[in-house]
Amino acid sequence: MQNNGLCIAPLNGLFSAQCKIKPKDMTDSTGSNAKKTFPQLVKQWVPVALLITAFVAFFASGLYEMLTLDELARRYGDLDAFIGRNFWGAVLGAIAIYILVTAASLPAATLLSIAIGLMFGWALGATIIVIGATLGASILFLVARSLLRDFFSKKAGDKLNIMAAGFRDDAVSYMLFLRLAAIFPFFVVNFVPAILGVRFFTFFWTTAIGIIPGTIAYAFAGEGLRSIVGDRAVACARNIAPCGQPLAPGDIITTEMLIAFILLALVSLMPVILKKMRKKVR
Repeated sequence: MQNNGLCIAPLNGLFSAQCKIKPKDMTDSTGSNAKKTFPQLVKQWVPVALLITAFVAFFASGLYEMLTLDELARRYGDLDAFIGRNFWGAVLGAIAIYILVTAASLPAATLLSIAIGLMFGWALGATIIVIGATLGASILFLVARSLLRDFFSKKAGDKLNIMAAGFRDDAVSYMLFLRLAAIFPFFVVNFVPAILGVRFFTFFWTTAIGIIPGTIAYAFAGEGLRSIVGDRAVACARNIAPCGQPLAPGDIITTEMLIAFILLALVSLMPVILKKMRKKVR
């Protein structure tokens, strides 16, 4: 469909070859070859610097060593006492750690979500996770938009532009589907929309809304581990069994975790349900 020289690909024609878009549609209005000013360079490279800093800080601080259930059990008492003494500092620290893990695409988000639910409860824990994950995803989105968008536009040419036009035409539906269904790795859904030219505000709010159901499920599962981890913490304080013994799968499957898994299953079906509801409305 042509409109004033612009090509708009309908939802069902996302990959249609009939829709022709010039490669320059994906480039900056200043042109990809234009010499960048200092503010433009700052805007481009500051997110990259933040991402590298986050990655280095995660491993340099030793945080990765704490992200095991056994280690959480050993440190549960100390962490709980720290939160009691420095509540808001602990909340802000948890948000910062989640931003770090998400922005650097570290394979620790699931266990970190459970740990935050364990330490803060499912309601506050889910709030912390949503804030941290949304901000961390936004950093990765900005990095991808700064460094990768022009590169892929040049390499893929019209094909990428056709796909991008279709995606942008119904970006809200696509983004909510990808977040709710969680069929692709989280980091993939963070940088692909940037390459396809999705507006930052659209990416931001659909990410924040779309991850809520799954986040609640993981935080709920974490809260369900409190009795188990609490017993471990007491045992470790007395230096008796089962302290130091690995947590078996049977130890961590609680009623709350089963409910959380059911919620995740329902979340994965939500896009299908929404699609059927849209058809009925039409």
